[in-house]
Amino acid sequence: MKALSEEDLLSLYVDGSCLGNQNVDENTPAAWGLVVVKGDTGLGKGSGEIIDETSAMVITDKNTEGFIGAEVGSNNTAELSGFAAALKWLLVEGGKQPAIIRADSQYAGNLSAGVWKAKANRELVANVQMLWKEVSQLRQLSWSHVRAHRGHRWNERADHLALRCANQETPTPLSFWKPGQR
Repeated sequence: MKALSEEDLLSLYVDGSCLGNQNVDENTPAAWGLVVVKGDTGLGKGSGEIIDETSAMVITDKNTEGFIGAEVGSNNTAELSGFAAALKWLLVEGGKQPAIIRADSQYAGNLSAGVWKAKANRELVANVQMLWKEVSQLRQLSWSHVRAHRGHRWNERADHLALRCANQETPTPLSFWKPGQR
């Protein structure tokens, strides 16, 4: 089997953000950020080229388009919703190159990949796991843990996108943004 080169791999950085992550309910503002990078080493130095970046609020209203099972806005539902967004991006992008989702949430990563069994957020987790299975049938797929708030450039960018979205603020353009700038 051929060893993967960095050029062959898509890295999708996901992070979630929740404002006031205590006593959460369906009205608690929470959002996710996604940064898609081609040619990334995963070392956090900012290698590779950004292909796409996006963010959105966690949808908690069952009657709203895009609802995938999050009953409350929380950091956990934001992280899981970010994984779902990354997986949907991979389905729409349509290529077959290997992909790795990099996130600072072991909770979301292990639940998404089916390593852990959900005790909460069951509907959301089931939907994310269904997406994981669908994507993994089309391409090699894995996830990797990244330590949060340690200066890892693309993880920090996903954090920036998520926090700005949760606060309903426009993200700083990449050319003016520095890691650690929230």
